[in-house]
This record gives sequence, structure tokens and C-alpha cells, in this order.
Amino acid sequence: MKAIAITQPGGPEVLHLQERPQPMPAAHEVLIKVRASGLNRSDIGLREGQYGGTVAGVVPGLELAGEVVAVGSAAPRWRVGDKVCALVNEGAYAEYAVVDARHCLPIPAGWSVEDAASLPETTFTVWFNVFQTAGLQPGQTVLVHGGSSGIGLTLIQVAHALGSRVLATAGSADKCRSCEQYGAARCVNYKEEDFEAAFKDESIQVILDMVGGDYTAKNMRLLAPGGHLQYINAMQGPQVEINLFALMMKQLVLSGSMLKPQSADFKAALAAAVEEHVWPLAASGQLRPVIYQTFPLAEAAAAQQLLVSSAHIGKILLVNEA
Repeated sequence: MKAIAITQPGGPEVLHLQERPQPMPAAHEVLIKVRASGLNRSDIGLREGQYGGTVAGVVPGLELAGEVVAVGSAAPRWRVGDKVCALVNEGAYAEYAVVDARHCLPIPAGWSVEDAASLPETTFTVWFNVFQTAGLQPGQTVLVHGGSSGIGLTLIQVAHALGSRVLATAGSADKCRSCEQYGAARCVNYKEEDFEAAFKDESIQVILDMVGGDYTAKNMRLLAPGGHLQYINAMQGPQVEINLFALMMKQLVLSGSMLKPQSADFKAALAAAVEEHVWPLAASGQLRPVIYQTFPLAEAAAAQQLLVSSAHIGKILLVNEA
């Protein structure tokens, strides 16, 4: 099979199309013929060697969709021919991938197999961080930074559908319009307006931040008493100063998570929760795919360059021929 492998830590040029043996599923796994895979920021960090360890030879990619072509003996839910999407630790930039059967979900009604490749990483991340960890409730307000990203637009749609008010920041007028089109009550262009000043009169219970840096102090000032600041990245830098008296006086909660290092059992439980709570929204049209551009598998380097540029709105996918 063909797969994109990292040859050494570096820029997009270290991604090479290679021939690899087709994997075989273990008893608890299924083998998926990959139709499409989604790109994520952590793919960039992996390629650059930010997470440590040996990356040479690794096939990146955390989410995929396609058709089940082989089933392990301990994976009774799935049958050959089933259309599924799945969360994986790596290996999605390929024509075939083996996946823990518990981390697969059926393609939602009305979604194409290709569009469904945009779902696993975004929906798992949003449900775990915003709803399970930060405890967002109907009637509360959530602010998401990077609102026009795949995760941002998923959060906007899911939170809006479940009865929360959503605020967002994004880096252009077009991106802000997209956020508001998909359900944000207001989106601020952070390049032209200070989001703290813009939202100072809001009562915000939850903030999802992927920026870090000097956003931290602003986020803490914006949060209502008892509010929750949840981190999933630190694109502006992980080293920040925190005013502990402000934290204590407002009884704020600051926390963060990475999905990839979590255990297989954790991800299986999360998959079940996502299927229960988010999949009905996808089937009803309250959660819609937002695909900015697709690339053939062989053009993974160009796809990652687009992701790094932040010019996109929504998700970027790699696609294989049917």
C-alpha cells in the first residue's frame, strides 16, 4: 500500500510517499481501506519532532474514514463493507490502516465518507474538553479562540445546537462571518479588535483556548466567577504568568488536555459518549461538515503547508481514490 512517512524531523519536504506492507488487524482491531484522512495541528508538531522520540518512518494522521475490509475475531460490532470513521494514534495518511474497533463510529446519516474524515479528532476533542471537562451547560456562554478552525467550527455548531451561547475569535472578516454563519452569536477579528475589550460585558463560563501566551491573562479577566479555562494547545507559547490572587478570588479552574496520549479504554469510552451525544446532531444537520480543501494523498506536504498558513476555514483532507 501507499503511505506518507516522515523521513526525519523537519519541514513539509520530509514527508515522502512510500510503499508499505498492508497491515493486518489484531483480534480487537479492524482493517480500514482509507478513503480520506483529516489534517490536524498535532501532525505538524509530530513532523517537526516537537513531541520527542523517533519520528523517522512514522506515518502521521489521527483521523480517517473509509470501508472495513477485515475484522478481528474480537471486534463483533463491525462487518466487512461497513462505512466508518475512526480516531487513531497515527497512520491515517495511508491507503489502509488498522484501528481499535472501539474507536470506530458509523458514518452519520447524510454524510459522505470523505466528509466524515473531518469528524473524529474534532468531535472527540470538543466533547471531552468543553462538555465533559469544563462542564458547559445549556444557557451558559462559551468563548472559543480559533473559531474558524475545524475544532472551532465543531464547537460552535455543537454548543449552539445544545443550547449554549457561543462567542469566537478569528483572524479575518471572512473567518468571522463563517463562525457566525455556523452559530456563533458574535465573532471578533483579533487582528483588528481587542477581544478582551469586545467581550468585557459578557458573562463567560467556559473558554476553549489553543493560543496560550498573552491570551491567558485576558481569558482569566473575561471569565465569570467559577469559570473554566481549558487549553488544547499553546500556539503563542506555553510559558505564561498567572495571577494566583485573580484565580483564587474568582474561583477559576484552569486545565488542559492532549487526546493522543490517553489510553485505548479512555478513547473507547469517549467514542461511545460522542456517538450518543454528538452523532444525532450530525445526522439531523445541526452539525455540518466544513471542508476547505482536499488533496491527493501524494500531496500531503502541500496540504500541511496550507494548514500551517492558517488561510483555511474548517478542515483540510487527504483523499485516496475509491
